[in-house]
Amino acid sequence: MDSNKEVELLKRALKREKTARRAAESLLEEKSKQLYDASMHLREVNGRLKGMLSTKDSLWEDAFVNIIDPYVVMDIAGNVLSMNQSAKEFFGFDHEKQNINLTSLVHKDYVEYTKNAFASLMHTGIIKNYNAKLNTLSNGERYVNMNASLIYDDKGNPIAAQGVIRDTTREVEIKELLEDQKKQQDIIVENSSLGILLTVKDVVVKANKTFVELLGYSATELASKTLDDISSVEDLDALEHILKSDGTAVSDKYSIVRKFRKKTGETLYGKTSVNTVRNKEGEIVYQVVMIEDITQDRIAEEKIRASEQRMSTLITNLQTGILLEDANRKMVLTNKKFCELFHIPIAPESLVGVDCKAYLEKSKEVFKNPDAVIERLNRVLEARELVMSDEIELADGRTLERDYIPLYVDNVYQGHLWSYSDVTIKKNYRKNLEAERRKYGSIVDNMNLGLVEIDGDGNILMTNSRFLEMIGYSKEAIVGQNVVSLMQLDDVNRKKIREQINKRKQHVSDSYEIEITDYNGNLRHWLISAGPNFDESGKVIGSIGVHLDITEQKELEKQLAESNKGLQEYAHIVSHDLKSPLRSVTALITWLQEDYAEVLDENGKNTLRMITDKIEGMDRLIGGILKYSTVNNDTLDNTAVNLNNVVEEITDIIYIPDNVQVKIKGDLPTIQADKVKMHQLFQNIIGNAVVNIDKEVGLVEVSGKETTSHWQFSVKDNGVGIPKEYHEKIFKIFQSIGNNERSTGIGLSIVKKIIDRYHGKVWLDSEIGVGTTFHFTLKKNL
Repeated sequence: MDSNKEVELLKRALKREKTARRAAESLLEEKSKQLYDASMHLREVNGRLKGMLSTKDSLWEDAFVNIIDPYVVMDIAGNVLSMNQSAKEFFGFDHEKQNINLTSLVHKDYVEYTKNAFASLMHTGIIKNYNAKLNTLSNGERYVNMNASLIYDDKGNPIAAQGVIRDTTREVEIKELLEDQKKQQDIIVENSSLGILLTVKDVVVKANKTFVELLGYSATELASKTLDDISSVEDLDALEHILKSDGTAVSDKYSIVRKFRKKTGETLYGKTSVNTVRNKEGEIVYQVVMIEDITQDRIAEEKIRASEQRMSTLITNLQTGILLEDANRKMVLTNKKFCELFHIPIAPESLVGVDCKAYLEKSKEVFKNPDAVIERLNRVLEARELVMSDEIELADGRTLERDYIPLYVDNVYQGHLWSYSDVTIKKNYRKNLEAERRKYGSIVDNMNLGLVEIDGDGNILMTNSRFLEMIGYSKEAIVGQNVVSLMQLDDVNRKKIREQINKRKQHVSDSYEIEITDYNGNLRHWLISAGPNFDESGKVIGSIGVHLDITEQKELEKQLAESNKGLQEYAHIVSHDLKSPLRSVTALITWLQEDYAEVLDENGKNTLRMITDKIEGMDRLIGGILKYSTVNNDTLDNTAVNLNNVVEEITDIIYIPDNVQVKIKGDLPTIQADKVKMHQLFQNIIGNAVVNIDKEVGLVEVSGKETTSHWQFSVKDNGVGIPKEYHEKIFKIFQSIGNNERSTGIGLSIVKKIIDRYHGKVWLDSEIGVGTTFHFTLKKNL
């Protein structure tokens, strides 16, 4: 760039700077003049006010007569120097008659605030928007707003203050009321059972606590989302009907169901009501969205619809003819079976809406006696009462049975349901059944079992000939009599029968024995098997008992018990007499082994050991036979038995190879049982499992569980397994598998007898080469 151009640019810049400076100086001069004028004006006003301060006449009143609001002049200490009429009326006093200091009227809650305000006034010379509460003499507590300024003397010292006071009590009350209403609205919104959203341009700007809890999002997470981000419209057709062609709502208020997505991924159905708020120009300012959780209602509706669908499908496929009519006798629903019963060659759905009265008149020839059928039907419809099993005969020889069910909703008759069944075969069957009843009644009457039917109080209703023979009375003499009073019983047996009668009322069937003195004075034993008797509605109306005289069997049992006792004593004697020579033989063999140890060769020693083993086997066999013979004869000493301790004791006393481990899986229960019998039971099963394990690592697991009536146990091993054909055989005495010479074939038969005594069952699962699991049960309460 050459120097001439540079100079030209500098000149233009300087010119612009001078122009700007002149403009600034002109503006500054103008403002200075305005400030000077204002200062002179204030000095003039201040001079007038200063002059007035020394004036005691009516100048003050005249000077401020045109001021509507209360106007007050006070000295620096707060004493009122002058006030206009509005101030006198507001404060309730006249400064010319009373000396009042304005600071004494300040409410105690605003004293500190007022001190700070006056300090600011003294510092700045002016105070704006002083808001406080004053205690006026005439109007009580009032809220005020005041603007004030200082009045200075010639030397610039403040000598007084002036101020205009505005009564803001009503404004404060309105403001407090609005704040209270806002708080109440906030409380209502936050604690509403409805979820409430505030949206601007479809974006959520506020959500209440209920909506936050409904969806699981935080208020912050919701603040950046739109309704479409968190939900979808359930019924698009309904939304399309609500919206205009341009996508806006036809009405500013509408409701629609939306499916909301919770933060957890779950679904919530919400009845969503939208209220739109617009400005004066009709533009949408915001929308208030209220969401009512109707998830459970929707689920219930779906269940009802599914139920209705299932019911419709069920009715359609029922093997009973169904006809549903409305209050005007128009067909609402029927099914295929109804059409088949009346030979109607039309699909069931085509009959909907048909006038049943007209159709019946048209097709009445299907009935054997049409007029009687129609007359009966009209009586039923007129009465509108439930009718069951009403028979009608058709012209083709069939018999139909129909039920009539009137339908009411809120006690208003809505129609009725007919149900038709073909009972032709059933009717013929009843005839045959009556003949069979007479036939078998004769058999029952002449059988060797005494049969008696009683009512709920024990009164005899019916009996057969055998029961009459057993009790020794005629039929006429006992019908209507109380069965307990009639029979000759002692107190124990009388109580037992009454308890059994009460059991029937609880739907319990049972068998029991009683002792009765017959008409000849002889003691007889009866076995009674009885069960509850029901009426057609399932209510217990009494009981039926079958009586068997078991006096002879009882005598045989008594003789057998005495015989068993003798056999048991004999078994003990035989056991002792057999074991004694065996012990002697064992002693002799021991002496031979000791005295001829140097003479006997290896074959001789082996022979003696084999003899010893055989003697030990015979000793175990004798012991096993003794145990087997006494299993059912011993009295059960039932106490609380901890089976965990039983298994641990067994593992301590039986021989368990080093490669085999016995474990309890879980915890075994403590049961009421005979501890000795439980030892025998578990020891035989566990011992059997241990000796039949051929694996390098053997395992026996004992476990148990509880059922409603029994305890169930399992003993599982990984041994050689038991062939299927031996699963029943092994529980019989002297039956064993394999070549184990130590096995007597008695252990598992003892197991079976003990389990039988506890009304249980025993069975096993087994696979050759894999292992065997023995299962058995014991009844809880014998």
